[in-house]
Amino acid sequence: MSETTKPVALITGGGRGMGEAIARELSAQGYQLALMSPSGSCEKLATELGGVASRGVAEKAEDLKAIFDLTMKTYGRIDAVVNLSGHPPKGDLLDISDENWALGSDMMILSLVRMARLVTPVMLKQGKGAFVNITTFAAYEPSLVFPVSRTYRAAAGAFTKLYSDRYAADNIRMNCILPGYIDSLNHKPETAEKVPMKRIGHVEEIAKTAAFLLSDGAGYITGQNIRVDGGVTRHV
Repeated sequence: MSETTKPVALITGGGRGMGEAIARELSAQGYQLALMSPSGSCEKLATELGGVASRGVAEKAEDLKAIFDLTMKTYGRIDAVVNLSGHPPKGDLLDISDENWALGSDMMILSLVRMARLVTPVMLKQGKGAFVNITTFAAYEPSLVFPVSRTYRAAAGAFTKLYSDRYAADNIRMNCILPGYIDSLNHKPETAEKVPMKRIGHVEEIAKTAAFLLSDGAGYITGQNIRVDGGVTRHV
């Protein structure tokens, strides 16, 4: 195991879209990176940014363990974790199978729990650390279009609050970012009309918010759900 004095960020879903933007922003701010994604995009990006990568998906415990082990073997520390997962199955509410509900749980809740179990002892030893979980603007505005996602994204916010309460005194923080309509996806032109700002958000805006929440500048912010949605959320 090697040791570094530079901060280290571990990012799941760190190959494309918001994950890629967050990786680039953190790299520009001096972080060394460990990236995971289902495809070779994480490896390509890690090579470009001077980091390391391991292919995997958030819903598999063995993949999370692999990127954790690689990070510790390479850098000897973890200062920041960004949790991103894929998109869970859709369907009519009661037609969704037990297997797909279980997949959603693994993808969006147990991935956070498992990563926290791995990384928290490292951060306790270091005396500080921060997590950012990427969920969705609709986590607290349930929609029948995405029942699995809406159910478990809300649960992710609850877990985030419980974790932050448990480890705040140890100087370990956890927050959620709730993105709105972001240009990591190809949205229809009329989608922007739903947004008070009348535009789609940029991945770079999510990245800068994540970087802030991981920084010492956000040292008194924990257990929060930060909406980055151009004002589309009606929940107050």
